[in-house]
Amino acid sequence: PDPQFSLEKSSSMPQKKFRVLVGVTGSVAALKLPLLVSQLLEVPGLEVKVVSTERAKHFYNAQEIPVTLYSDEDEWQLWKSRSDPVLHIELRRWADLMVVAPLDANTLAKLANGICDNLLTCVIRAWDLSKPLLFCPAMNTAMWEHPLTARHVEQLKGFGYTEVPCVVKKLACGDEGQSFCVASDSFSAQMLPLQERDVPFLA
Repeated sequence: PDPQFSLEKSSSMPQKKFRVLVGVTGSVAALKLPLLVSQLLEVPGLEVKVVSTERAKHFYNAQEIPVTLYSDEDEWQLWKSRSDPVLHIELRRWADLMVVAPLDANTLAKLANGICDNLLTCVIRAWDLSKPLLFCPAMNTAMWEHPLTARHVEQLKGFGYTEVPCVVKKLACGDEGQSFCVASDSFSAQMLPLQERDVPFLA
């Protein structure tokens, strides 16, 4: 990404774009990141940036992501002295909405317990709770059915975040399990306000 994070002052723009920050974590469902980004970019007036965990990088080709893509190394490369911007704070200021898709079991547990040890979890720990944050869990059935998972999901919902329910499908391991699906009814329903440009929290 550009070494200088741009705040893109609204005064230089005829109309404020709606800014979506996509978080992607180390689930096999991260394979769908290019599709998710391309579908979001089809919405007029939408601007998209992506924050990726290091493990998520294993599942997608960065060359297929046509927007700015940030990861842990960018946080440290951007900050050199006290006067420099802090990337996770700049990103939480920039975004109007965040969607974490997919959200793996590891990052779900981190978020539920307040752990912020990478760029993505730092953005979420600093998130402005007046803005919407959607999360899309994706994991093997054995992990999904562990009692901790339900507890962690409820904890995130208690913070005011919105769960986009999983769909049951055949997973990469061969089992049937819970996964995030870009084409699912639940995901489409949550993203409908964007598609209709009906975003009252921008008023």
